[in-house]
Amino acid sequence: MLKTKMDIAKNWLPRYTGMPLDKFGDYIILTNFRNYLERFAERYNCRIYGSNNPMQATTSSDGITMINFGMGSANTASIMDLLIAVDPKAVLFLGKCGGIKRSSEIGHFILPIAAIRGEGTSNDYKPPEVPALPSFKMHKLISEKLHNQGLEYRTGVVYTTNRRVWEWDHKFKNYLRKLSAIAVDMETATLFIVGHANKIPRGALLLVSDLPMTPEGVKTTENDLKTNKSYINLHLDIGIESVIDLGKNDEFIKHFKY
Repeated sequence: MLKTKMDIAKNWLPRYTGMPLDKFGDYIILTNFRNYLERFAERYNCRIYGSNNPMQATTSSDGITMINFGMGSANTASIMDLLIAVDPKAVLFLGKCGGIKRSSEIGHFILPIAAIRGEGTSNDYKPPEVPALPSFKMHKLISEKLHNQGLEYRTGVVYTTNRRVWEWDHKFKNYLRKLSAIAVDMETATLFIVGHANKIPRGALLLVSDLPMTPEGVKTTENDLKTNKSYINLHLDIGIESVIDLGKNDEFIKHFKY
């Protein structure tokens, strides 16, 4: 019988991903894109589990697990709940976002200092007045890595919404402008709040993949393919190297204890 949250997580994480619990590493990279997972698996020559499951997962020989958990706030909450089954030392989300500010360009990286909880899902975990924040020291390390490699990136607040098709809605876009957010996505606030509720160290490195505040900036199949070709490998490189550095810095990770 599944009586506790932990009982459910230990039963459901393999059911959702197809991967046994003993195959999960201590450091988790989350994505919501199958091609990220496939490139990771090709790089490390590791097996992808769960091809017919809601989520897919793979683990490299050095203990880094990548999970494709799908899209949106509800899926984000689900995977961050289920990961308590393996008690990860750190979880890093490699996602895409829409740039809101005029200074944003496709290919820029965004390291969110916080996220606005416009999705609603996170209200089931913490009251609305609780800010959605990453683990600071984790983002500090990623920031240093970006800086050392001379990569263009921004810090700021991301707005997370449950709406996927809103680019036509001028009222909603005006609302986004009033918030002074730097980008919009569907996962980050949920990741931060559910990670906080479950005592999981968490961070997010987002790639600006479209500029949805103008009609010509709305994502299309053509420009999405172009963005993938130009930036996916770099996005993966930074994520993987950051997680590897976290593993090398065990004392650093210990600061995440609550």
